Amino acid sequence: MASRVPNPLGEIVNGTSAQRPSRDTRLVGRYVTLVGLSAAHADPLYPHISGPENAHLWDYMFEGPYDDINVYRSSIKAKEASQDPIFYAILSNGKPIKALAGNDEKSGRVVGIASYLNIDPGHRSIEVGHLMYSSQLQRTPGATEAMYLMLRHAFDDLGYRRYEWKCNSLNAPSSRAALRLGFTYEGLFRKHFIVKGRNRDTTWYSIIDDEWPSIKKALEAWLDPANFDSEGRQRKKLEEFRQ
Repeated sequence: MASRVPNPLGEIVNGTSAQRPSRDTRLVGRYVTLVGLSAAHADPLYPHISGPENAHLWDYMFEGPYDDINVYRSSIKAKEASQDPIFYAILSNGKPIKALAGNDEKSGRVVGIASYLNIDPGHRSIEVGHLMYSSQLQRTPGATEAMYLMLRHAFDDLGYRRYEWKCNSLNAPSSRAALRLGFTYEGLFRKHFIVKGRNRDTTWYSIIDDEWPSIKKALEAWLDPANFDSEGRQRKKLEEFRQ
């Protein structure tokens, strides 16, 4: 009787779990700082993400748009209490503004929100999402730096080996952003959700720990002040640093 050929098995993985992210963490960069989202951030951010001129920001979100500040405050309060996702406010490191109510420090202008979600320390997998970038943050070095800071924290500090990015398949800007940052396209989940009464197919992207060192190097080179001229224009695109 012929001996049975063993089934192929995956490589042995160190069983150490990753750490859970904390909303008490403060991620400080050159252009932006990320802090745990709190109810105090609702009022400063609301003018930049509300009104007809900003309604398009919510097209691919599970929530919004908001035309009532009180409803938005309730939404932020719920996010403050959430343990998965864990939400962060993105603060501009530009000229400081007055201290936010309820905060024990002077903060930069609140220009956006980001989160870690689908947090799985055992399998060392985590996702970035619920990104809400105001027009003040979009297409700025700070927008890229916010993602760099979250990536670096997840891989270098918390010990994750897989970092996910998912978006509505119709959200072309989000897909372009993922590819620009160095994420790899993994596939399409068809009829994944029903959002606001509409079908959502979801596109999946990821960065894994083996890829992170080279992606990190490229991001740091792009973010270096030497890569920008006196008018703030980039000298080289981020993709060029990965070539």
